[in-house]
Parts: sequence; structure tokens; C-alpha cells
Amino acid sequence: MTKPKSKPARNNEKASNMKVIKVKGKAGLHKNNLHHGRYDFTKLIAALPELKNYVIKTPKGEQSIAFSDPVAVTLLNKALLAHHYNVTSWDIPQGYLCPPIPGRADYVHRLAELLSTDSGDATQQQINALDIGVGANCIYPIVGVTQYGWHYVGSDVDPVSVENANNIAKRNRVLNDRIECRLQKESHHFFKGIIKPGERYHVTTCNPPFHKSLQEAQQGTERKINNLSANKFKRGQAVNRAQSKPSPILNFGGQKAELWCPGGEAAFIKNMAFESKEFADQVLWFSTLISKKENVRWMRKNLEKAGASEVRIVEMSQGQKISRFMAWTFKTEDERKAWFQ
Repeated sequence: MTKPKSKPARNNEKASNMKVIKVKGKAGLHKNNLHHGRYDFTKLIAALPELKNYVIKTPKGEQSIAFSDPVAVTLLNKALLAHHYNVTSWDIPQGYLCPPIPGRADYVHRLAELLSTDSGDATQQQINALDIGVGANCIYPIVGVTQYGWHYVGSDVDPVSVENANNIAKRNRVLNDRIECRLQKESHHFFKGIIKPGERYHVTTCNPPFHKSLQEAQQGTERKINNLSANKFKRGQAVNRAQSKPSPILNFGGQKAELWCPGGEAAFIKNMAFESKEFADQVLWFSTLISKKENVRWMRKNLEKAGASEVRIVEMSQGQKISRFMAWTFKTEDERKAWFQ
């Protein structure tokens, strides 16, 4: 990761005491990410023999799966978690979000790097993390716990997701006593009702709902399917021609809270920014993924209004895809370092 530089204010923007640092990552996954290079299907099949039935060949003779097939995608995730993270008992209910693990893991690795600038000699095992919208898949806690020894609390408005995530934590020895998932009973809140009095968290994670409505979510999913069909062998991701056009919701998964909310991502992150101020004494670094690039400036303005002292805009590069997350704190540098003493 290149050395971060402070980003100067634009001429038409008022000067602010909020420090904004843009971190441009090197091309590719983080150095600590376990998923560099192509998937090793020999090892993945050894970890999950059932996957063998869904492996196909690309025109180049390379092994892949049909990424339009929800069963194949779920089995790939199960194999990745078993092989790389020793999570051997993992599944999600039908129709729930099945996320791509390499990109999700990169978010956690780069947050760990950010925390290391404050922690000094303290170990990562001291980190308490909170995942807003943990989902049924529990991916962020799995990565944080197995790779860094973090203690993770996950929250979700969907009781099925909370139950499934807690079951994953209980069924896997590597996760025992390090993950607790809580039900958020108020869908318009993020931290209220989840963070208890006296609790302190070093970092929060979140993958916000992207769309403004169910109709928009379905249209977005259909575009994904069309892109897969049009580029069926792009970057080795093969699609089986023999399959009929799949159902968008079944293929890519996702319940209401996972895919959309009123106002979409922009409204979601704005509300999170202002509610985070109320928990400034209990959380060191808040963070969220930002899918839409135009929402970065929007979030920055809202964080300035909320009174954040420092903001990090961290880019992540995977092939031609650029993603990003924003992390913010209400603490000074000295106050942050004191959290680890």
C-alpha cells in the first residue's frame, strides 16, 4: 500500500478541520489475502469433493464453474472457506446473499493495516469489531477471526440471518467464543440497540444495500446475468450454455435488507455517518464499503457535518474492478493510540 497523502480541499469547498487521507492501493489483492491467483480447484475439490460435479472447462482448458449457477457458487464458497479458513460447516438459506470471498477478505485485511498504524506493539487479538448487516453468510467475522484473532459482533435486521450466522459460529471450532450475532430490532438504526453500555469497538464494517427499491435490485441482477452471458469466458468465469436463463434472485441471492433500502446506498451511509457521532466514545474507527464512486464525496460532506476528525478513503483493486471503503474517526491520533495502551 502506498504512503497515504492528505487530499487538499477543492477551491469551491470550505476549509475544514477534518483530515481526509486517500489511500491508493497497489493493483491486486492485499498481500495478506489468501486468494491471489486463480482458484486451485484440485485443492478446493479435496476440501469439498461435492464441488467436482460443478467444475467445467473454459475454451482455454482451464477449470472454472458456472457463475450463473447459485448451487455452484455456494459450493465454491464452501470449499474456499473449508480450504483457506478451516470453516468446514458453512451454508446459507436459499435466496440469501452469497458474496465473493476474495473481495470481502480484502476489506478486512486493509482495515487491519489501518488499525496497525494506531496499535503500536499491541496484537490484533485485542481487536473488537462490529459488522453492521452481517447477513446469513457471516463472511467478515469469519475472515477477521481466522486471520487476525479479532472478536466480532455482527448485527442484522433479519432474524433468519442472525440465527444462521450464530449457527455457523457455533459449528466451527475456529470461530467458537469469538463471534456473537445480535438482532437489530429497529431497521432505521445502525448502532443503537446493538452497542451496549460499556462496550468498546476498535472498528466497524458494513456492506450497505446498493439499490433504492426491489425493482431496481431485480434490474441490477438481470444486468449481472446478461453480463455473464455476454462475457461467459471472461477472466475464466465460464457459464454453461446449456442452462436456461436463471432466476435473478435465486442466482445472486439477497433479501430485502441485503439488496435495497429506501434512498439506496446514499441515504444509508448518510444516516450511518450521523448516528456514528452518538457512539464516538465507544468506537475508534467506523467504516463502510462505498459501491458508487459518486457517493464518496457525498459521504465526505456528511462526515464533515457530523464532526469526524479524520477520514480515510481506501481503494481496492482487483483486476479492472476498483472498489473502495471509507473509514472515519472522531478521535485525535493521540487518543487513538491510547486505546491500545
